[in-house]
Amino acid sequence: MTEIPKTWLTPTAHLKLTEEYKSLTQEGREAIRIRIAEAREHGDLRENAEYDTAKNDQGLMEARIREIRYILDNCEVSEATNSGSVEIGTIATVRNDEGEELDIFIAATHNKDTSMLLASPDSPLGSALLGANPGSTVTFKAPGGSFEYEVLSIRAYED
Repeated sequence: MTEIPKTWLTPTAHLKLTEEYKSLTQEGREAIRIRIAEAREHGDLRENAEYDTAKNDQGLMEARIREIRYILDNCEVSEATNSGSVEIGTIATVRNDEGEELDIFIAATHNKDTSMLLASPDSPLGSALLGANPGSTVTFKAPGGSFEYEVLSIRAYED
């Protein structure tokens, strides 16, 4: 049997997902239950848009609950480290073809940080950067064409 790869999460990302899960499974479910009950009171369910909308919202919420539960059950929570090469949890400062310098955080999308670009390790950019060292140049193909980035420095992400 193939082992499910662990998703790396920062402690902050893990806390946010845990809080969202708790909120959805408690307050969220109760709010949907109330909406469905109120919509049922309006009569015929076959032509009740309020009821249909509440049931649809319930389905979307339950899908999000399952997604979060899966992530939390299959994650590795730790502080980032810097081994000297780009790895999950590091920030690579790179220079693109146009001379622009960018900080790129290599991590799963659940580790969003609005102060910098995030590249999933499975994305073309993220997979090209993994294992690179300062001074190296990586080339990757993406839907917009072929791109080249020079790795200037690497540092561990800090929450």
